[in-house]
Amino acid sequence: MRRFVSLVVLALLLLAALPARAGAVAALREFLAQTKSARGEFTQQVTRGQSAAAPPSSGTFYFERPGRFRWAYAKPYEQLLVADGERLFLYDKDLNQVTVKRISAALPASPATILFGGNEFERDFAVVDSGTRDGVAWLTATPRAKDTQFERIEIGFRDGAPAAMVLADSFGQVSRLNFVRFERNVRLDPALFRFTPPAGADVLEER
Repeated sequence: MRRFVSLVVLALLLLAALPARAGAVAALREFLAQTKSARGEFTQQVTRGQSAAAPPSSGTFYFERPGRFRWAYAKPYEQLLVADGERLFLYDKDLNQVTVKRISAALPASPATILFGGNEFERDFAVVDSGTRDGVAWLTATPRAKDTQFERIEIGFRDGAPAAMVLADSFGQVSRLNFVRFERNVRLDPALFRFTPPAGADVLEER
C-alpha cells in the first residue's frame, strides 16, 4: 500500500506542475493556468494482470497549488496524506502511526524540484499525447531515468478537468483512479493542510 501511496503523491505533484506542449495536452495547460485549488472524490483500484491486487478504495482530496494537498482514504482502510508545502504526513489509523518526511526527500528528486524549484520536468519525463478514449483525452508521462519505482503515469481529461489517472509501477501493478465531483477554484480552509499527530501515535521522522 505504501508504494501506491507514493505513486499517488507523485501523480499529485505531476498535476501541480506538469508543463504542457500541444494536442490533447492543451487541456492540462489550461487547467494549470486557471486552477489554483480543487476538491473532489476518488475511487482507486490496484490490479496485477487481470486480477485485483488490493480491495477497491475510495475517499476525498483537496489541493491548493503549489505544494499543499490532503488525500484521505476512507474505505476500506482509513489513511491520510497531508502536505503543507514543506512536509508530508502519512497517517495510518489502524497502526496509529505517522510518518513525517520533507517533501524534497519524500519523493524522487525531479517531481519535487519541479514543484518547489525550477521547472525541469521535460528533462526527467517524456510527455506524449495518447489520444482520446471514451470521451477522455489522455497524456502519458514516462520517466527518462531507469531506476524509478514507476514506469508511467497517464492522466485523462474531460471537460477541462482530470477525470482519471493510471499509475503503472515497476513491479507489474497498475493503479487506476477515477475522479468525481471535481470542483475547481474553491475556497478551502487552511486547516485542511495542517496535521497534528493524534495523542499516543508513533511518529517516525525521515530525513
